Amino acid sequence: MNSSSSQTGVSGLKRSLKARHLTMIAIGGSIGTGLFVASGASISQAGPGGALLSYAVIGLMVYFLMTSLGELAAYMPVSGSFSTYGSQYVDEGFGFALGWNYWYNWAVTIAVDLVAAQLVMGYWFPDVPGWIWSASFLAVIFLLNVISVKGFGEAEYWFSLIKVVTVVIFIAVGVLMIIGILHGAEHAGIKNWQIGDAPFVGGFPAMIGVAMIVGFSFQGTELIGIAAGESEEPEKNIPRAVRQVFWRILLFYVFAILVISLILPYTDPRLLRNDVGDISVSPFTLVFQNAGLLSAAAVMNAVILTAVLSAGNSGMYASTRMLYTLATEGKAPRIFAVLTKNGVPRNALIVTTVIAGLCFLSSRFGNQTVYLWLLNTSGMTGFIAWLGIAISHYRFRKGYIAQGHDLNDLPYRSGFFPLGPMFAFGLCLIITLGQNYQAFLADKIDWYGVAATYIGIPLFLLIWLGYRMVRGGHIIRYQEMHFPRFKAGKRVDS
Repeated sequence: MNSSSSQTGVSGLKRSLKARHLTMIAIGGSIGTGLFVASGASISQAGPGGALLSYAVIGLMVYFLMTSLGELAAYMPVSGSFSTYGSQYVDEGFGFALGWNYWYNWAVTIAVDLVAAQLVMGYWFPDVPGWIWSASFLAVIFLLNVISVKGFGEAEYWFSLIKVVTVVIFIAVGVLMIIGILHGAEHAGIKNWQIGDAPFVGGFPAMIGVAMIVGFSFQGTELIGIAAGESEEPEKNIPRAVRQVFWRILLFYVFAILVISLILPYTDPRLLRNDVGDISVSPFTLVFQNAGLLSAAAVMNAVILTAVLSAGNSGMYASTRMLYTLATEGKAPRIFAVLTKNGVPRNALIVTTVIAGLCFLSSRFGNQTVYLWLLNTSGMTGFIAWLGIAISHYRFRKGYIAQGHDLNDLPYRSGFFPLGPMFAFGLCLIITLGQNYQAFLADKIDWYGVAATYIGIPLFLLIWLGYRMVRGGHIIRYQEMHFPRFKAGKRVDS
């Protein structure tokens, strides 16, 4: 691959992201509206035990995926991440399809975040037209990304810090309520796990349904792989960030779900709702209000706005860098490989901003059906990217050993190979294929619902096979794989 050398040096992307940026980018990818809002619906549908087990199992899967990505990213820190790894260790067309699908996924997801942002702002300014907020936030996100990678890194650091502090305070307040130091949980405790059908409500099907929601909540943790291409000392900082993933998942998700389930019974009708526009139904808001914090709704509204802006900011960064890498590899028009003096792929950023704006407009002023199909095609892509990480890592390690390389030379080595990538691949595949399994259980199959849910899979395969038809290619054999050498994040072989 010729592009790796162009990604470093004076005229390439700048390695300006520090260890604290990487850590917070990884944290920010795993904390969002899925935790702050959707966690209540998860407990309501699967019960406290079912929700907790689903979050724990999916969290374990994500941790295995991050250790796989960490090994790849520490060894080869490029902004193309799993698209580049897929091209080098699976198949050129596979990496091509991964890259384009991931770019499209985040470009559309930015539009979703813009819609969410205007709903959140409606809490304070109900009379202001929502599109004004969306346009304003799109401009802010663009500016944060166009200045320099440091601008993105600093913004994401503070966005993520706000979310982390909120979760820590929430868990602390919840524990004080449960043990009786703070009032508001007098009728709570372990008995919440014993009422009705608790702890496991709805059986295995309910857990499967919740697992899909949880999977979407965790999407974004793979951003650390994209950021590796612009990080200082990636061989040290990537492993450090990856090692913290397990504890983040344990603290921010599992503990938070446990606290919610011990304070609020799963039968609370308010938990059934899952609406980012109604912050009063967030389980975080409900717990804070029970503790007597009357301004909880306004505070949580601000935190959720931060989470939305963080997701949009990260999405803009990830999609821009992916398009840039595709261009440097000759898989996208070369105009998107042009960098500013500050190392920002401005043309890739501009076209991504335009696509995000058009997707938003299709929701605001156009056909809602078109928008929903755009959303459904992008929703599957995050899981496909995860599958790509697991496959690429498995084949990378097999090829690395087959060619006689020493595993001790790797900057970071996943300790769970081959169980980790195999477990992650299997569970991720089940979630991917089972997203709308209810459509097949009805007396008459809902083919429209099936198509809307699963269209991302044939789209990915079509791009992959289309590349193979035009440019040829084959599954790369282990002995054919090339393992470039990097030092201090820079490629040192030709």
